[in-house]
Order: sequence, then structure tokens, then C-alpha cells
Amino acid sequence: MCDTDVFVVGGGPAGIAAALAARKRGFSVTIADGGRPPQDKACGEGLMPDALAAAARLGIEIPEDVGFRYQGIRFRGAFSNGSARSVAAPFPRGAQGRGVRRPALHALLVEAAERAGVRMLWETPVSGLDGLNARWIVGADGAQSLVRRWAGLDSPMWNTRRYAYRQHFAIAPWTDFMEIYWGEGCQIYVTPVSPGEVCLALISRSRDLRLPDALQRFFPVLRERLEGVEPTSRERGALTASVRLREVARGNVALIGDASGSVDAITGEGLCLSFRQAEAMAGAMARNNMEEYDRAHPRLALRPHLMAKAMLLLDRGPEMRRWALSAMSAQPWIFRSLLALHVL
Repeated sequence: MCDTDVFVVGGGPAGIAAALAARKRGFSVTIADGGRPPQDKACGEGLMPDALAAAARLGIEIPEDVGFRYQGIRFRGAFSNGSARSVAAPFPRGAQGRGVRRPALHALLVEAAERAGVRMLWETPVSGLDGLNARWIVGADGAQSLVRRWAGLDSPMWNTRRYAYRQHFAIAPWTDFMEIYWGEGCQIYVTPVSPGEVCLALISRSRDLRLPDALQRFFPVLRERLEGVEPTSRERGALTASVRLREVARGNVALIGDASGSVDAITGEGLCLSFRQAEAMAGAMARNNMEEYDRAHPRLALRPHLMAKAMLLLDRGPEMRRWALSAMSAQPWIFRSLLALHVL
């Protein structure tokens, strides 16, 4: 398609991160994407402190007037007998997270890529690997990656799926914490994304459970808070999955982001993982050894996968959830320690 050192298929956050990391190593980079920016995606829209640090290393800075800063995480558990449990902890060492609408974040990423000298071909779908004149080809085309299939890397070792729905509401954030509400078989993330707007993201194992029904059945406190509040976006759905591939690189082709596997959205680690993968991939390119990236990839994903499994223990039933939240409420240091591990 064009002569370049690195050709990236997919212009979402993972693809742009790969491009920025490669440019920092001195490679010429081209991105091709069938859509146009800014792009949206159903996600919780919260950037944890480690994600912000990884983004900054790639040259991605979020202006002060974009998004909303939050200071930590709060878990709230609701139970059928009407009881509730809550535990909260600030991020360690005064770190902060940032809630940012996904289109606004994507626009910032595109601007960073333009400043770095990345060539971007929007509305340019790629139909195969043949004819791509590049030293390295990066598949950043999402969970249903065509590059993964074309390169013969489509062989997951394991795959678990859940369903996510996201919507925004015109209400001032009532806390400077990201809140996670735990109900029977589902969770709702509440992320402040501006001084006048919050993002709600529902995650469950049921394809048919939607936000209004979940609020009605499991989260009366949250439902009452949002009563009469106007939505500022349509409900948008997506799959969230924990996927591990046998290989993420072969020859001169490598995968990044959801194309290379993923962790359940409950961790909030998807973007941070992509940013770290980008750094590892660019280093492997510079050393002309993509096998190095293939070996590093599972190590980068290990902590997020373990964190997802640990957090989903609370999803196994009301007794486990009540016990865990009660223990953390009685001994807040437990939750603080877990949060500190989560944002290393």
C-alpha cells in the first residue's frame, strides 16, 4: 500500500500507541483505518494512574480542561435483604485517575500522532497483508482482528465473555472517586467524566440485562440518584472478554491491544495494557527481534488477568460478596493494599 518502516492496521488507541512508540524509536509509521476520528467505544472511560503515566511516556498528555480527576476507588455492594456494604481507598502517593469521554481521548491521541509525524490514512480499509510494503506490520484492529486471522495467529488458549452497556447522564459527580456497584451477577461502574456528567457502564454475564433493568433490580440508591436526570448519550453495547492467545507475533507481523488478547473490563486496565505493549513492541522492533515481544506479552498481561480473576470472585454470589466487602470495610488496609497493587 505504501513504503514505510511500520504499517499499523487500526487507528484506535492501541494502534496509535504502537505508532507513537515506534516513532520514538525513529521508525517511519503509517496507520490505516476504515473509519474516521474521533472514534467511540462502549467502555468505562476511566484512566487509572498507571495508564496516565504510560500514556505520558508515549507523549500523550491530557489538558487540565479535559475530563474529570478522581482520587480513588469505592466499592458498593447491594444485597437482596436490603443491606449494603461500602469500602473506599485513595490511590497511593496522591496519584489521580482521570475520567475522559472516549471520543475526546481519541481526538487527543490523533493529535499526538500528527505531532509525532505519523502518516494516517483514514477511511482506508485494509483487505489483506499482501502488498503492504513495510518492515513491520502491526495488527491493532480490535477483538475481531482480521490481521490476526491473516497471520495465522487466531488460536486462543482460553476465552471468557461478558456483556457491557454504557450511557452518560447530565448530573454533577457526587464524589471524586470512581464507584463500582456490585449487584447479583453484575457491576455498574460510575465514572465522573466532566463537572456536569457521569458515565455508567454495566457489565454482566447476561446479554439481555440492560442499564434501566439493572438499576431497577439491584441498585436502588443509584436509581434514586439518577431519577429525573436526562441521559446525554444513547446506550451503547459491547462484549468484554478475557482472551489469551498462543502467539501474538509471527514473522514481521505483531498484534497489539484487543487484537492480541484482552482482559475483562472490570480491571479498567485495557488502555494501560495497550500502552505498555506498545513500548515493548517498539523495543523489539528496534532490536529486530519480534520474538522478544511475543515473550514479553504474557508477562505484561499477567497482573491484569490475575486482578480480573480476583475481582470476579465477588461475582460468584451474595455470600462471597458480603463476606469480602465486610472484611475490607472492617480492615480498610486490605482494600488500600489491593488498590496499590492494581496501579503499580
